[in-house]
Amino acid sequence: MAVDLSTMSNAKGDRRERELVNKLDEAGFAVMRAPASGSATDRELPDVLAGDGERFYAIEAKSSAGDPIYLAGEEVYALVYFSQNFGAKPRIGVRFDREDWYFFHPDDLYQTDGGNYRVKKETALADGTDFPELTGHSERVTLAEAAPDESAEEASDESVRRVLDALDRGDLTVDEAAEML
Repeated sequence: MAVDLSTMSNAKGDRRERELVNKLDEAGFAVMRAPASGSATDRELPDVLAGDGERFYAIEAKSSAGDPIYLAGEEVYALVYFSQNFGAKPRIGVRFDREDWYFFHPDDLYQTDGGNYRVKKETALADGTDFPELTGHSERVTLAEAAPDESAEEASDESVRRVLDALDRGDLTVDEAAEML
Protein backbone atom coordinates (compact mmCIF):
# COMPACT_ATOMS: atom_id res chain seq x y z
CA MET A 1 0.00 0.00 0.00
CA ALA A 2 1.52 3.33 -1.05
CA VAL A 3 1.32 6.24 1.33
CA ASP A 4 1.79 9.82 0.16
CA LEU A 5 4.03 11.35 2.85
CA SER A 6 3.39 14.87 1.61
CA THR A 7 -0.35 14.37 2.23
CA MET A 8 0.38 13.11 5.74
CA SER A 9 2.66 16.07 6.37
CA ASN A 10 0.07 18.49 4.99
CA ALA A 11 -2.65 16.91 7.14
CA LYS A 12 -0.50 17.34 10.24
CA GLY A 13 0.34 20.91 9.25
CA ASP A 14 -3.34 21.67 8.69
CA ARG A 15 -4.19 20.17 12.08
CA ARG A 16 -1.49 22.29 13.76
CA GLU A 17 -2.77 25.45 12.04
CA ARG A 18 -6.31 24.72 13.24
CA GLU A 19 -4.94 24.12 16.73
CA LEU A 20 -3.23 27.54 16.64
CA VAL A 21 -6.42 29.21 15.36
CA ASN A 22 -8.40 27.66 18.24
CA LYS A 23 -5.82 28.74 20.85
CA LEU A 24 -5.84 32.32 19.53
CA ASP A 25 -9.65 32.33 19.52
CA GLU A 26 -9.70 31.11 23.14
CA ALA A 27 -7.23 33.90 24.01
CA GLY A 28 -9.73 36.52 22.77
CA PHE A 29 -8.36 37.13 19.28
CA ALA A 30 -10.42 37.47 16.13
CA VAL A 31 -8.66 34.93 13.97
CA MET A 32 -8.78 33.59 10.44
CA ARG A 33 -6.91 30.75 8.81
CA ALA A 34 -6.08 31.37 5.16
CA PRO A 35 -7.37 28.23 3.42
CA ALA A 36 -4.60 26.40 1.56
CA SER A 37 -2.52 29.55 1.78
CA GLY A 38 0.33 28.10 -0.25
CA SER A 39 -1.63 26.65 -3.15
CA ALA A 40 -5.08 28.22 -3.41
CA THR A 41 -3.88 31.47 -4.87
CA ASP A 42 -1.01 33.03 -6.78
CA ARG A 43 -0.66 35.51 -3.95
CA GLU A 44 1.41 34.47 -0.98
CA LEU A 45 -0.78 34.67 2.12
CA PRO A 46 0.13 33.98 5.74
CA ASP A 47 -1.32 30.85 7.33
CA VAL A 48 -3.13 32.75 10.09
CA LEU A 49 -4.32 36.33 10.64
CA ALA A 50 -5.16 37.32 14.21
CA GLY A 51 -5.94 40.51 16.11
CA ASP A 52 -7.38 41.57 19.45
CA GLY A 53 -7.77 45.31 18.90
CA GLU A 54 -4.27 46.02 20.24
CA ARG A 55 -2.10 43.41 18.54
CA PHE A 56 -2.38 42.28 14.93
CA TYR A 57 -0.37 39.33 13.62
CA ALA A 58 0.22 37.67 10.28
CA ILE A 59 1.59 34.24 11.15
CA GLU A 60 3.37 31.63 9.06
CA ALA A 61 2.89 28.39 11.04
CA LYS A 62 5.32 25.47 10.86
CA SER A 63 5.56 22.25 12.82
CA SER A 64 8.04 19.43 13.16
CA ALA A 65 8.51 16.18 15.05
CA GLY A 66 11.85 17.45 16.30
CA ASP A 67 13.99 18.20 13.28
CA PRO A 68 14.92 21.82 12.57
CA ILE A 69 12.25 23.76 10.72
CA TYR A 70 13.32 25.39 7.47
CA LEU A 71 11.54 28.19 5.66
CA ALA A 72 12.27 29.36 2.14
CA GLY A 73 13.53 32.91 1.93
CA GLU A 74 10.71 33.79 -0.48
CA GLU A 75 8.15 32.52 2.03
CA VAL A 76 9.53 34.81 4.74
CA TYR A 77 9.83 37.80 2.41
CA ALA A 78 6.21 37.30 1.30
CA LEU A 79 5.09 37.23 4.95
CA VAL A 80 6.92 40.48 5.70
CA TYR A 81 5.56 42.14 2.54
CA PHE A 82 1.99 41.10 3.31
CA SER A 83 2.32 42.16 6.95
CA GLN A 84 3.60 45.61 6.07
CA ASN A 85 0.77 46.19 3.59
CA PHE A 86 -1.86 44.74 5.93
CA GLY A 87 -0.66 46.55 9.06
CA ALA A 88 0.17 43.41 11.03
CA LYS A 89 3.28 42.20 12.81
CA PRO A 90 4.89 39.30 10.93
CA ARG A 91 5.52 36.22 13.06
CA ILE A 92 6.83 32.76 12.36
CA GLY A 93 5.02 30.31 14.63
CA VAL A 94 6.81 27.02 15.28
CA ARG A 95 5.59 23.97 17.12
CA PHE A 96 7.67 20.91 17.84
CA ASP A 97 6.03 17.67 19.00
CA ARG A 98 5.27 17.64 22.72
CA GLU A 99 6.02 21.37 22.96
CA ASP A 100 3.87 24.49 22.81
CA TRP A 101 3.91 27.16 20.12
CA TYR A 102 6.82 29.62 19.97
CA PHE A 103 6.96 32.74 17.83
CA PHE A 104 9.70 34.74 16.15
CA HIS A 105 9.93 37.96 14.22
CA PRO A 106 11.57 37.06 10.89
CA ASP A 107 14.60 39.24 11.74
CA ASP A 108 15.27 37.01 14.75
CA LEU A 109 15.58 33.80 12.73
CA TYR A 110 18.86 32.20 11.72
CA GLN A 111 19.48 32.77 8.01
CA THR A 112 21.38 30.08 6.12
CA ASP A 113 24.06 30.81 3.53
CA GLY A 114 21.48 29.97 0.84
CA GLY A 115 19.10 32.71 2.02
CA ASN A 116 16.63 30.39 3.75
CA TYR A 117 15.70 30.42 7.42
CA ARG A 118 16.02 27.80 10.16
CA VAL A 119 14.61 27.30 13.65
CA LYS A 120 15.98 24.57 15.90
CA LYS A 121 13.92 23.17 18.77
CA GLU A 122 16.42 24.33 21.40
CA THR A 123 16.39 27.85 19.90
CA ALA A 124 12.59 27.94 20.03
CA LEU A 125 12.52 26.88 23.67
CA ALA A 126 15.29 29.28 24.73
CA ASP A 127 14.60 32.37 22.62
CA GLY A 128 11.09 32.13 21.19
CA THR A 129 8.14 34.17 22.39
CA ASP A 130 5.73 31.77 24.07
CA PHE A 131 1.97 31.82 23.53
CA PRO A 132 1.03 33.74 26.71
CA GLU A 133 3.58 36.45 25.88
CA LEU A 134 2.40 36.69 22.25
CA THR A 135 -1.20 37.15 23.39
CA GLY A 136 -0.35 39.68 26.09
CA HIS A 137 -1.18 37.39 29.02
CA SER A 138 2.36 37.37 30.41
CA GLU A 139 5.70 39.02 29.89
CA ARG A 140 9.03 37.24 29.70
CA VAL A 141 11.32 38.14 32.58
CA THR A 142 14.98 37.18 32.63
CA LEU A 143 16.66 35.91 35.78
CA ALA A 144 18.59 39.17 36.05
CA GLU A 145 15.34 41.14 35.86
CA ALA A 146 13.64 38.86 38.38
CA ALA A 147 16.40 39.46 40.94
CA PRO A 148 17.80 42.91 40.10
CA ASP A 149 19.06 43.54 43.64
CA GLU A 150 21.20 40.42 43.53
CA SER A 151 22.61 41.28 40.10
CA ALA A 152 23.32 44.87 41.12
CA GLU A 153 24.88 43.63 44.34
CA GLU A 154 27.12 41.22 42.43
CA ALA A 155 28.17 44.00 40.05
CA SER A 156 28.90 46.27 43.00
CA ASP A 157 30.94 43.53 44.71
CA GLU A 158 32.94 43.03 41.51
CA SER A 159 33.67 46.78 41.28
CA VAL A 160 34.87 46.88 44.88
CA ARG A 161 37.06 43.84 44.24
CA ARG A 162 38.66 45.49 41.18
CA VAL A 163 39.43 48.68 43.13
CA LEU A 164 40.97 46.67 45.98
CA ASP A 165 43.02 44.60 43.52
CA ALA A 166 44.31 47.80 41.91
CA LEU A 167 45.22 49.13 45.37
CA ASP A 168 47.00 45.88 46.21
CA ARG A 169 49.02 46.02 42.95
CA GLY A 170 50.00 49.60 43.71
CA ASP A 171 48.07 51.01 40.74
CA LEU A 172 46.08 53.29 43.11
CA THR A 173 46.88 55.19 46.26
CA VAL A 174 44.78 54.62 49.38
CA ASP A 175 43.16 58.04 48.83
CA GLU A 176 42.33 57.23 45.18
CA ALA A 177 40.83 53.88 46.14
CA ALA A 178 38.79 55.45 48.94
CA GLU A 179 37.48 58.09 46.54
CA MET A 180 36.44 55.41 44.02
CA LEU A 181 34.63 53.45 46.70
